[in-house]
Amino acid sequence: MLKIYGIKNCNSMKKTFDLLNELGLAYEFHDYKKQGIDAETLQQWLNEIGADIVLNKKGTTWKKLSDQEQQQALASEANLIETLTQQTSMIKRPVIQTATGYIAGFNEDAIRALK
Repeated sequence: MLKIYGIKNCNSMKKTFDLLNELGLAYEFHDYKKQGIDAETLQQWLNEIGADIVLNKKGTTWKKLSDQEQQQALASEANLIETLTQQTSMIKRPVIQTATGYIAGFNEDAIRALK
């Protein structure tokens, strides 16, 4: 079964849920806005996907940070993990955990390939 991480009321998430339902793929949803996200999970994502993909720099939450706050978040992996656990809206959505790895962001072709 797939595990989907994200925020329920997000357009990318809605597209992902619709596509998974269309394909009949079973999934478990983890809403990190409500449930939070632990440092160990973030560490695994950073190791396997990379910070450039996990951190959503296009979102308004990141853009609202001052230059100094952005630099502090990027100063080390530990700082980035701390920032992301506190500001989960800065995490790319969705993150889909599959049997073979992760899909980050809405990627219709990659999701269809899971069928």
